[in-house]
Amino acid sequence: MRGLFIAFEGVEGAGKSTQVALLEARLKQHGRDPLLVREPGGTELGEEARRLVLHGGDVSPAAELFLYLVARAEIVAKVIRPALEAGKVVIADRYELSTRAYQGAGRGLPEHKVKAAIALATGGLMPDLYVVLDVPFETGRSRQRGAGKSPDRIERMEEEFFRRVAEAFRGAQGPNIAHVAAERARERVAEDVWALVTQRFGRRFAK
Repeated sequence: MRGLFIAFEGVEGAGKSTQVALLEARLKQHGRDPLLVREPGGTELGEEARRLVLHGGDVSPAAELFLYLVARAEIVAKVIRPALEAGKVVIADRYELSTRAYQGAGRGLPEHKVKAAIALATGGLMPDLYVVLDVPFETGRSRQRGAGKSPDRIERMEEEFFRRVAEAFRGAQGPNIAHVAAERARERVAEDVWALVTQRFGRRFAK
C-alpha cells in the first residue's frame, strides 16, 4: 500500500517546523513512524544546494529556482518516492507550493515555466495533502525576530517581496490544499492539523 505524503507550507515564521514535529509526535502515538524531510536539503546534493541558495552569494532568480529544484529532484528520487513505496508517512517542511510562491510570485518568474520545471524535477509527484499555515507575513517576521534567528539570504529580502509571497500562499487552491489559521497557540493549530489528517485519510493513518 502506498504511503501518505503531507507537506507544510507558509511564509517564514508561520510555524511549519513546529507543526511538523507535533504531527510527527501525534502519528507516533498512533503507531506510525513518519519520515521527516525538509526543503531544500535531505541529501548530500540537496544540502549543498541549500547552502548555496540560503547562505551563498547573490544569484539570479532563475539560478535560485534551479538550485531549489536540484535539491527537490534528488530528494524525491532518493528519499520520498522509496519511502512512499514502502508505505511510509512522509512529512515535508516545504514542497512545490513554496517554489510557486517564492520564485514565481516573489521573484516574478513566469508561472507556467515554474510549474513545468517543478513537474520535471518531481516527476509529477504531489503531496496527498498540503497544509498551508496562514499568518500575515508581518506576524511571521515578528516571530523570527523574537526568536533571535539570524536571517538567511531569502529572509533578508524586502517587505514587498514577502507581501507577494504571502498573497500567493493565501490564494493557493486545490483539492489537496487546506488552509489552517496559524496565528493561534501552536496546540490549537496542531489540533486543526490532526483533524484534517483524520478527516481526509480516516483510520488508515490514525488508528
